[in-house]
Amino acid sequence: MFLGKPTNIYGAYRRLRVIRIFDPWRSSLCTCRPKYSLQPYTGCSHFCLYCYATAYIGQGPSRPKRDLLRNVRHDIGFINKELVIEMSSSSDPYPPLESWTLLTRKVLEILKEKNIRVLITTKSDLVTRDADLLAEMNSAVMITITTLDENLANILEPGAPPPSRRVDAISYLREKGVPVGVRIDPIIPRLNDNPRDIERLVKTIADAGAIHIVTSTYKARPDNFKRMINAFPSLKNYWERIYLREGIKIHGYHYLPLELRRRLLKPVIDTARKLGLTYATCREGLVSKEFFNAPSCDGIHLIKESRDHRVP
Repeated sequence: MFLGKPTNIYGAYRRLRVIRIFDPWRSSLCTCRPKYSLQPYTGCSHFCLYCYATAYIGQGPSRPKRDLLRNVRHDIGFINKELVIEMSSSSDPYPPLESWTLLTRKVLEILKEKNIRVLITTKSDLVTRDADLLAEMNSAVMITITTLDENLANILEPGAPPPSRRVDAISYLREKGVPVGVRIDPIIPRLNDNPRDIERLVKTIADAGAIHIVTSTYKARPDNFKRMINAFPSLKNYWERIYLREGIKIHGYHYLPLELRRRLLKPVIDTARKLGLTYATCREGLVSKEFFNAPSCDGIHLIKESRDHRVP
């Protein structure tokens, strides 16, 4: 579980400039281990309708952070190097402009030099460009794939690469020796919740080489809920009923009723179990072995530490 207030295991956190202590908004439902987050960019060019981060960073295209590399080098002198750095928990580290700015790659080179463990979370197949670096590091990659339906994905995630390219990225990374998991997140009622489609998705990513799945249901916030309803007006009344009237508000999010969440996530979990993948749920309060059978939810356990790993 997230530990709440920072302690000395995080190092001199008040001196950090761009590497941050991962803070799930003090959610008691978060099961993540202590870790850091690092966002090379501000904003996100994927423009996902369901994005939660826009509630506090706004909605806008990805923009490189000023003096990022200098600040990363500064922060490394103050962090606890036993903890993993996740790139990124709110702004994708591989937006389209990364193809020419190389900002994320340059950060990885710095972290590799210091032998720091890295978890990449992305919707982009551009991560394959850095497979050479990632294979030499203590690293793992989690790729988000919400659906295999490319038309639906184009509506939900208009700026992100299509699902087929993300599946190909799994295969490529595994061939290069990089451990890969998948976030099937979020499951949205009456959009991507068909059990047969979910089973096909899990089988597809398992065949591609994914070895871990974390999943969760869509949580409504005022800004993302408005975007979702504008895109799918026929679902407005249904969603308002199950989220606003029948659901429960937790830490500023409108959650579905617990039993409905269980039903929506069960096809993901059951198929993952049958295929021998580790699996977990994210901020659902479902932590029994039925829904959570992995050393970590976010995929940190996929990181294979080299035998010569030493903390500088």
